[in-house]
Amino acid sequence: MSRKHVAVLMGGFSSERPVSLSSGTACADALEAEGFQVTRIDVDRDVSAKLAALRPDVVFNALHGPFGEDGTIQGVLEYLEIPYTHSGVLASALAMDKEKAKGVAAAAGIPVAQSEVINRFAFPAEHPMKPPYVVKPVREGSSFGVVIVQEDQSHPPQIISSPEWRYGEQVLVERYIYGRELTCGVMGGQVLGVTEVVPMGHGFYDYDAKYVAGGSKHVIPAEISPNIYQKIQSLALRAHQAIGCRGVSRSDFRYDDRFSEDGEIIWLEINTQPGMTPTSLVPEMAGHAGYSFGEFLRWMVEDASCSR
Repeated sequence: MSRKHVAVLMGGFSSERPVSLSSGTACADALEAEGFQVTRIDVDRDVSAKLAALRPDVVFNALHGPFGEDGTIQGVLEYLEIPYTHSGVLASALAMDKEKAKGVAAAAGIPVAQSEVINRFAFPAEHPMKPPYVVKPVREGSSFGVVIVQEDQSHPPQIISSPEWRYGEQVLVERYIYGRELTCGVMGGQVLGVTEVVPMGHGFYDYDAKYVAGGSKHVIPAEISPNIYQKIQSLALRAHQAIGCRGVSRSDFRYDDRFSEDGEIIWLEINTQPGMTPTSLVPEMAGHAGYSFGEFLRWMVEDASCSR
């Protein structure tokens, strides 16, 4: 029996290129160890021609950020009729737009934070909402461009309307949620464990906290009550289903337990292309559920399809 040929897409041209190269290399190495024939593709503008010539059995999408997880590459793969991993065109595009994803989540009964979308060039001279609040790009990942406006800050962040800002014209202004950072993965119809992410020396789970060694500590299972643990799992599955995700996703939450154990749980966003290094959050969750990294990736390859 011939080995299944898997093309691993990595790199690309978004701000998250370094993360994607790391994820893609780890996945390609592990898939080769699992016995697959693997071709590594550092994605550029002629990726469709490369894939059309290569005709792999499956594409493993290890891209992050715009083009890789916003429905664009998924559309290319649908056109080429090559089965691929992770979510399809619609769910990818929807999840990448934070405000639209929040609207779908809220309609499904998932608690979200008060927010509004503002054009960065029309950002008001006065605070658009009472501080503290968070300003983030509508369509970016890995916490790129996130600004936290503190309670005692006298004016809105000036960086948003400056030439240095390179994360799109639309920004999401969202009520800041105090509390703990919790995250939960979904693998097909199976809910994985809940992880608490504790930033080490960082004000929040920013890019360095995510990807620099020692930037954060992952506690799995999260040390929270069984009731809250199950509620987070239930909300993660509901978000995965409401947005129409396939394969693997990860939902991020804030849990404010300052005043009571029940506290406040707020869903922040869903990630349809979570990091895929062996120490990334979702592979850790899969490991906690009993899957080796190779077994986890094998499941994703076997789950691949078109019309997702």
